[in-house]
Amino acid sequence: MKNTTLFFAGTALSILATGATAQTFGDSAVDTRNEQLAENIADDFDRDVSTFGNTGRALGFEGSMSLQGSATSGNTDSSSIGIGADFGYYDGTNGYTAQLSYLFSENEGTTDEDSLLYDLEYTRDLGTSYYGFATLQGSVESIPFDTSDNFLGFGVGYRIYDTDQTYWAVQGGVGYRVADLTSADDLDEGAITIGSAYSNQLNETLALTMDTDIISSDSDTVVYNDLGLNVAMTEVLALRTSLVTEYHTEPDAGLASTDNTYGVSLVYNF
Repeated sequence: MKNTTLFFAGTALSILATGATAQTFGDSAVDTRNEQLAENIADDFDRDVSTFGNTGRALGFEGSMSLQGSATSGNTDSSSIGIGADFGYYDGTNGYTAQLSYLFSENEGTTDEDSLLYDLEYTRDLGTSYYGFATLQGSVESIPFDTSDNFLGFGVGYRIYDTDQTYWAVQGGVGYRVADLTSADDLDEGAITIGSAYSNQLNETLALTMDTDIISSDSDTVVYNDLGLNVAMTEVLALRTSLVTEYHTEPDAGLASTDNTYGVSLVYNF
């Protein structure tokens, strides 16, 4: 019997329903949409492996690079290219990670996206439960605005639990943020960061995850929390529900202080 997989995620059904008004022929359009939906669901389920420090890292070098491009001509002339790189090295005590992501897009001869994201991290094991870390991360965006946002921080972390069933680690540190948001709005200030990564395999079919990050500075304090529940209901049916909350003490003018995102992902193989 042919193996078939059905995917449902959040508001995907309504998206598929509204997209039905566009007439297409062949299976390329539905293949592309289903592949993207499957990738989004896989990313959603993978969030339960969040760890701090060098937990779970293999010795030696690992890395990957990705490239994606597209172009259209005729009624619309547009092009886009995306480049991603992810490199890491671990010698048993010291861990190094470098991540880069570049995106460029052009529409009707006008550039509407030209941005680079980067994240460099160093982690050193200080014992069986303690570790230290340093991170440099940020963004450089030429289009639509000529801006940059950079953060340098360092701190220590502690693994409270690290077993096959339960993982919980907390970390905290200090840092400095330099942001050229616009020519009239620059930011130059210190910050304090606190993070927690927790996961618990409650039984063979139920897993709970919660990741929390707090960044506090003079301009704003941000609390980001990702709560998820994975349920392997049968050998062929898996469900993940999630609640992502982002809270700002000083939200931008006209915006609410709290944003909540509710998600449901369902995978059924038969």
